[in-house]
Amino acid sequence: MAGEEKLGLRVFTKVNRVPREKFEKLMGVTTGNVCDAMDRFGAMDYQIKPVDPLMKCAGAAITVKARPCDNLIVYKALEIAQPGDIIVIGIYNYTASSTWGDLTSLIGKQKGLAGMVTDGLVRDVFGIKEVGLPVFSRGSIPTSPFKDGPGEVNVPITCGGISVRPGDILFGDVDGVVVIPQENVDQVVRRALEIAAEEEKKVEDIKSSHLIPEWVGKTLKGRGYVIKE
Repeated sequence: MAGEEKLGLRVFTKVNRVPREKFEKLMGVTTGNVCDAMDRFGAMDYQIKPVDPLMKCAGAAITVKARPCDNLIVYKALEIAQPGDIIVIGIYNYTASSTWGDLTSLIGKQKGLAGMVTDGLVRDVFGIKEVGLPVFSRGSIPTSPFKDGPGEVNVPITCGGISVRPGDILFGDVDGVVVIPQENVDQVVRRALEIAAEEEKKVEDIKSSHLIPEWVGKTLKGRGYVIKE
């Protein structure tokens, strides 16, 4: 039937975005602080890292469900994305071809995007670094993808073992990528800032020769450890 919606061939253009002022302070903390704020949850697979260790980003997810070895739908996602968004490509951990490169990075940079995250591979790493758009992936490979489809935009996906919905907040730095459910942004940001301040105090304590925190001994005693001379 003409106009019938088909799975695998859907593109949704509307995304409920969290105002950037609610999460922009994340750029002053680390992904570790954010993970701790979510009780150690939310981190994507450890292999997903920035192509340049200095790259860091935070933004609302534009989700992409792509077929392995194909990135046609990625271009539609780039068309839909707005400044400050992050393209998130779930490609089933496929590692026999790339799903992103320097040209797609340049398009994203020109559109003012915050970055791109994929559980697959990229290519043209030198060019990606030149463009400067933060790009996170499992690694790189020279092989380019086809452009045939199918694929979907702004549907729930899994990327790096973590569920991502359109509009969820992604935060990435040298340690990896964390996904913050959009309904929990206020709570997570507030707690992450508190944890960052607590860690600064711990650093000062260590520099002042207070090397082992008091809670270590208390915890060992509470667990029934016997310390023998």
